Amino acid sequence: MSAVSCSTASSSGGCGIRFQPKTFASSAKTHSPNLIRIGPNSQTDRFCMHRLELVHETRKVRGTFIRMALVDERQSTSKGVAEPPRILAYDLVQGALVKWRWKDDKSVPDTPTAVLLHGILGSGKNWGTFARRLAHEFPTWQFLLVDLRCHGDSASLKKRGPHSVATTASDVLKLVGQLRLTPRVLVGHSFGGKVVLSMVEQAAKPLPRPVRAWVLDATPGKVRAGGDGEDHPRELISFLRKLPKVVLSKREVLKALINEGFSNDVAQWVITNLKPTGPSASSFSWTFDLDGIAELYQSYEDTNLWNFVENLPRGVHVNFLKAERSLHRWALKDLQRIHAAEELASEEGGGVEMHVLEDAGHWVHTDNPDGLFRILSSSFQVLRA
Repeated sequence: MSAVSCSTASSSGGCGIRFQPKTFASSAKTHSPNLIRIGPNSQTDRFCMHRLELVHETRKVRGTFIRMALVDERQSTSKGVAEPPRILAYDLVQGALVKWRWKDDKSVPDTPTAVLLHGILGSGKNWGTFARRLAHEFPTWQFLLVDLRCHGDSASLKKRGPHSVATTASDVLKLVGQLRLTPRVLVGHSFGGKVVLSMVEQAAKPLPRPVRAWVLDATPGKVRAGGDGEDHPRELISFLRKLPKVVLSKREVLKALINEGFSNDVAQWVITNLKPTGPSASSFSWTFDLDGIAELYQSYEDTNLWNFVENLPRGVHVNFLKAERSLHRWALKDLQRIHAAEELASEEGGGVEMHVLEDAGHWVHTDNPDGLFRILSSSFQVLRA
């Protein structure tokens, strides 16, 4: 098990990381993941790409104690060198057996990486519990949990428009490129599912081949969200935009949502996106950009990626997962079209598969996390420690 701490207070201006590994006599299931949180940077709290330098190593009877330091390779800004642009906020959840790689050190292979993307009005934190479970079970992997544009901590970065599925996918591709990651697995829920498809469509790099894409409770084309008496994302976004940007309590927003006819579950989930405006927590504001999100949702409805799915390039494998009790309606012709694509995509290392998650509504990773874990695990088995 490793303990990780990151601080910008060191004299070098970099991050110090200390690892205290135990002797791994038991199975991988005893390992605990590491979590690194990266949000918008301030002038006094900057994050950049670093290289690892071995500072000191001592050996003890019951294991190895290693102290490493992240050495900042960024030149001083006083010399007129601009720091790398901040692209998106993210969490990086690492399995306990992830091996740190020195810059240009080819002896250590790339860490197998999965990217997890949330849906409209969500954030990377939606995947936190599930990602830690994956990292615990597959300790050689790391999992990148992204706050998409206009959402979570990325909302403060004020991304330029248009706000669309394609530009959102481009953001994530730029992020993994800046972090020098080559994700082997991409998982997207709802809106994030279309973003995953757009990522694979847009870029051969930095995505390797083969690459597995998981599209959770979303189809490549027309969005058929909700029915009579069900929560509809467009209506929810529209109602939230009418509310004051600063509110006095979460309870008053919860009450307003329920009075408007939204379910208690959705109302409870929405208010998790309210943050205190000051240390006294006497008022709250949204963590997302609602105007940008409205534009993103319109793009989600308008974007059609069927042509890509039905003509997958070699080395791409797309998995669709339908929630049994989904609020997002799956038309019979959508299911038939996916099954037809399964038959067409027969090349080795590529293809299309359809899965059904039983006993789950649209919120697949909270409604039936065990079932979802079993289905997704196949993508990580081949590199399991």
